[in-house]
Amino acid sequence: MTNAHILLADTDLLLVQLLEQELEGNGYRITTVDNGMNCLRAVQELQPDLTILNWMLPDFSGLDICRCLRSVGNSSAIILLNDEDTIRDRVAGLDAGADDYIVKPFWLEEFFARIRARLRRVRQSSKWDILQFQDLSLNPFTREVYRGDRVLELTAKEFDLLNYLMAHPRQVLSREQILNAVWNDEFEGTSNIVEVYIRYLRRKLEAHCEDRLIHTIHCVGYVLREDCRQTLAKSA
Repeated sequence: MTNAHILLADTDLLLVQLLEQELEGNGYRITTVDNGMNCLRAVQELQPDLTILNWMLPDFSGLDICRCLRSVGNSSAIILLNDEDTIRDRVAGLDAGADDYIVKPFWLEEFFARIRARLRRVRQSSKWDILQFQDLSLNPFTREVYRGDRVLELTAKEFDLLNYLMAHPRQVLSREQILNAVWNDEFEGTSNIVEVYIRYLRRKLEAHCEDRLIHTIHCVGYVLREDCRQTLAKSA
């Protein structure tokens, strides 16, 4: 994956400098951070192809970061680095959402082989995992969304909401299902956050008078489907 972007989160300055030099020398773009909060921020803002996480960071563990990224639907590749080589840690890392687990110290040849393997899988997956519905397409890896030839500029939550709807086309989803999947219990009770973001999405999806794709099912929830009236009109 030429010019792939790699995010490295580690506090070992000598290791970071070595890996940064080697990665850049092999044609990768590299961003380094030294704590969990900056790592999460960089993943959201930069959308790296691969994130390499140390097991322990000053504020969060690598496990916590893995769980956080997977809980919000981030499916980019993650490799965990750890000083310990125990079955318990390996299982915990993979269960948290890591794609690979490398024990320090390691041979650079093996390290780069594992990176190449992860990036190959990202490239192969990206060909098949682009979501399509009517003239709407969403790429969960690049976070690009198109309505026909028009690029849609979505916020992070708007993207997550549309991603969830497009993963369940023609399926009626309740407000509670959407709230749990997209906001992960951040809002409870009478919050109208789902309704607000559905309205935001509709404005952007229909900005050029396109057919409505997100429909309200009264007293139930929402569904992504064709506009039946438009379909009938076109077939008449």
